[in-house]
Amino acid sequence: MEKKNQPLNTLNFCKMSENAIIPKKATSGSAGADLCACIDNEIILLPGKRILIPTGIAISLPGNEYVAYIFGRSGLGIKHGITLSNGVGVIDSDYRGEIKVGLCNYSEETYTISPGERIAQLIVMKVENLILNEVSELDTTERGTNGFGSTGK
Repeated sequence: MEKKNQPLNTLNFCKMSENAIIPKKATSGSAGADLCACIDNEIILLPGKRILIPTGIAISLPGNEYVAYIFGRSGLGIKHGITLSNGVGVIDSDYRGEIKVGLCNYSEETYTISPGERIAQLIVMKVENLILNEVSELDTTERGTNGFGSTGK
């Protein structure tokens, strides 16, 4: 356990595989740290198919008031139709297993995932640990129960 005397804004990484690449931010202004494919050989992702790609790393968030999110990379999505199979991945503060990324090919062409390729990005945020409370009715608002599209185009 290497958490003693660390700043509260420290995210600890552990390699689960020898060839894992520790996430890093591409620039000083990057919000997310790139997650890379920890695979030995190229993997072909066929159109309309999904695959789970290991990253070879595990993390330890600074406390239970934090969550890590996995987001898709915009370049993969826009240029190649490759996105996360579940929209956004959620890594809870108490999870210590390997991070894996579910990818889906929404394009009509095959896509080759290379070893070490940046496949997603990891963003850590604070979350409010609210008390879950059941009530018989909710407070009223101007919008009320009006849903999708109710506020205009």
